Amino acid sequence: MRAGSPELYLPLVGEARLSGSALAPMLGRLGGRWLRPPPVLQPGAPGPHFAPAATGGARRAALPAWAVASVSAVDPGGAGGWYEALAASAPVQGAEEMLLAAHGVTGLPWWGSILFTTVALRGAVTLPLAAYQHYILAKVENLQPEIQNIAQHLNHEVAVRAKQLGWSKRVARFTYLKNMQRLVSELYIRDNCHPFKATVLVWIQLPMWIFMSVALRNFSTGATHSEAGFSVQEQLATGGVLWFPDLTALDSTWILPICIGAINLIIVEIVALQKVGMSRFQTGVTYFVRGISVLMIPIAATVPSSLVLYWLCSSFMGLSQNLLLRSPRFRQFCRIPLTKGDSDTPYKDLFAAFYAKYISRK
Repeated sequence: MRAGSPELYLPLVGEARLSGSALAPMLGRLGGRWLRPPPVLQPGAPGPHFAPAATGGARRAALPAWAVASVSAVDPGGAGGWYEALAASAPVQGAEEMLLAAHGVTGLPWWGSILFTTVALRGAVTLPLAAYQHYILAKVENLQPEIQNIAQHLNHEVAVRAKQLGWSKRVARFTYLKNMQRLVSELYIRDNCHPFKATVLVWIQLPMWIFMSVALRNFSTGATHSEAGFSVQEQLATGGVLWFPDLTALDSTWILPICIGAINLIIVEIVALQKVGMSRFQTGVTYFVRGISVLMIPIAATVPSSLVLYWLCSSFMGLSQNLLLRSPRFRQFCRIPLTKGDSDTPYKDLFAAFYAKYISRK
């Protein structure tokens, strides 16, 4: 995330610059309908009517997924009904079939199959989406000088209009913001780089992470599938490695959970180190994500090791992906536009920033 994430900048073609000839027609519209002040409601005029919000029954209190002993034991109408529906949903079943296919094709033990599937998904799905995210954000960043230029001209035009027509400060401010938003939207359309497109990664990666996690939990609790007379749960019970030979059991050593928390914190710090002069909101988001990373440690200690192994591999791939997308050669390969903040030695700069912030400071 160039984290003004949950992480995120990339290029493709060249950076766009708005010339005076291109700026003039856009600002020329200000003399027309765009600079008209907003209508004023007259006293006694009927206002908008809103339908009263519907009040439903009390919400069901849902148990967390790791607190449910077995998916098959959940009462469909009880507190875990929503989780049972999720566990039996088509996306989760698709994730289960994919894991079984990877296990059957590769012939790897289950710990290897989980790692293989995670790496394949990260490489085939999230890495291209992350590169696209960086591409969009790089184009947006390259538009900033042009946006600032428009803002200066627009501010002057609105000030002149306000003086001519006797607008109040409030009306002038509203007119400025309304037209600025319109002009910036035109720039995004022109360069096909609306910032919302940079969120595609989140809308794909988060559901994928949830479906894979639920599928592995179904396997670990014996809720679904059997092969050659043996349930997947029985295979997972002997499909681990090292200090976690049973993938259906918890990691009593807490090694896997602590590694997950540590890797996630490293990712957060890498993003934070690249931010100079963060706003209060960005600082708050950074601290929130740090808290979530720490909270994942006790949560990971209460779920089967198969899930924790998947989470650890996913986090490690996220860290590797984050570092890879800082490589000038890889960014050039992905046709990510150059930005003002790009460096020819990103890893050296990152290490220097880390050393200055956490090691050398007195």
